[in-house]
Amino acid sequence: MPEPSTAPPSPWNIANALTALRLVLVPLFGWLLLRDGGDHDPSRVVAFFVFGLAMLTDRLDGDLARRRGLVTDLGKIADPIADKALTGMAFVGLSLLDELPWWVTVVVLVREWGITLLRFAVIRYGIIPASRGGKLKTALQALALGLYILPLPSAFEPVQAVCMAVAVIVTVVTGVDYVLSAIRLRRDATSGPA
Repeated sequence: MPEPSTAPPSPWNIANALTALRLVLVPLFGWLLLRDGGDHDPSRVVAFFVFGLAMLTDRLDGDLARRRGLVTDLGKIADPIADKALTGMAFVGLSLLDELPWWVTVVVLVREWGITLLRFAVIRYGIIPASRGGKLKTALQALALGLYILPLPSAFEPVQAVCMAVAVIVTVVTGVDYVLSAIRLRRDATSGPA
């Protein structure tokens, strides 16, 4: 006897609302970060908290979607875009302020958007789930960016640089891992039984 089919979840749900909130916070965060050429310390502190809130919604929306069965096609598309918009704004903003070398921003953004496009390219073969390394990468990027966003004394520059270096290394290594996973996924799907 066939099982009764369940209706897919509505895209109008709390998980997708949190993703939308993250997207809305991106321009506010960017304005606060870049205000007065990045020299307005109170705005930088508020930018740090807006960034932290937005990163928190990234964690919450995924957990809620999985726990409550709210995973939607809209969420699968919007969530990574919101993530990349937020961190992209942080990297580009810090480079515009000459606080982060442009090569760091370019390496990270090429990896981030490249992996997002790769995931969409192989979606017909299956989904590449977020790995532990990918989650570590996100946490390290958030920590490193947070240290750069805050108006810290120059004594913290070595700490900022080390955290960002570790984040960039993990970003590149996990990017290579995702590429290898995509190759395996496609190979397994095309070599399986017809």
